[in-house]
Amino acid sequence: MPKHEPSVSRETPPAAPTTSYDDTPIATAAARASEVLTPGGTGTLPRPPQPRVMTIANQKGGVGKTTSAVNLAAGLALHGLGVLVIDLDPQGNASTALGIDHRQPGIASVYEMLLDDVPLRDAIQRSPFNERLYCVPSTLDLAGAEIELVSVVARESRLRNALDMDLLSQLNIDYVLIDCPPSLGLLTVNAMVAAQEVLIPIQCEYYALEGVGQLLRNIELVQAHLNKGLHVSTILLTMYDGRTKLADQVAAEVRNHFGDKVLSTIIPRSVKVSEAPGFGMTIIEYDPGSRGAMSYLDASREVAERGAAVGGRTK
Repeated sequence: MPKHEPSVSRETPPAAPTTSYDDTPIATAAARASEVLTPGGTGTLPRPPQPRVMTIANQKGGVGKTTSAVNLAAGLALHGLGVLVIDLDPQGNASTALGIDHRQPGIASVYEMLLDDVPLRDAIQRSPFNERLYCVPSTLDLAGAEIELVSVVARESRLRNALDMDLLSQLNIDYVLIDCPPSLGLLTVNAMVAAQEVLIPIQCEYYALEGVGQLLRNIELVQAHLNKGLHVSTILLTMYDGRTKLADQVAAEVRNHFGDKVLSTIIPRSVKVSEAPGFGMTIIEYDPGSRGAMSYLDASREVAERGAAVGGRTK
């Protein structure tokens, strides 16, 4: 019998699997960074009806006050808004993060504004990162200001009196963010008297609300005696670690207590966010495609949209 030859398949063999890099974390971060670094890539936001002066305060250390101040400022500036950061912390970390050289001798700083009546025009500096971003730097001299202010006339209103609204208008400043030291002393009181709003960063960790009660009582005292228009407008949750149930519990507790004052955006715990100040940058300059940068951009957008809800203005 004739032998049957084995049948040979004429089908085209399947192509070798190809790897798509469009959905990898690195590609995603690169795409986000490209959008951030492209002029106008993040879009613009409406200006508030008048410049918003916001104090960023929490006497508990390590909750992200300075980190939030500089990164919100950078995010707002990237969205086309004019921002001034007043560094009221003697450590000067906000000045460093915004690329301001505040250690050179003879520099005019917030200390001279408070105690020597140096005008804002002489102390303000533009950040090299964004033409819309300004800073009044801090120096080590500010460490003694708490004591020196005790004997000064109208000691609680020195910062408010130093804010030159005409200059802010000339520079198209929409937001003034005041970075406070981790205390409830005269520097923080000056910030609250100068501001209209208080933004409180609260970390998603144990004892998160410890001390916030005292801060709120101090705000009420300032409202009653020095600045009736002051109010807590914004709560920002920081250092969120999604791997822990505790973070979710703290976030839920804060939202239950403060309601719609809490921003929807939560800032994650991030090594990159912690590294950025060591290089004299905000996270948006240091790693624009990172989760930390995106979170602060979202938070800044949320802050601006809330502020413009009563009607914006055009440049």
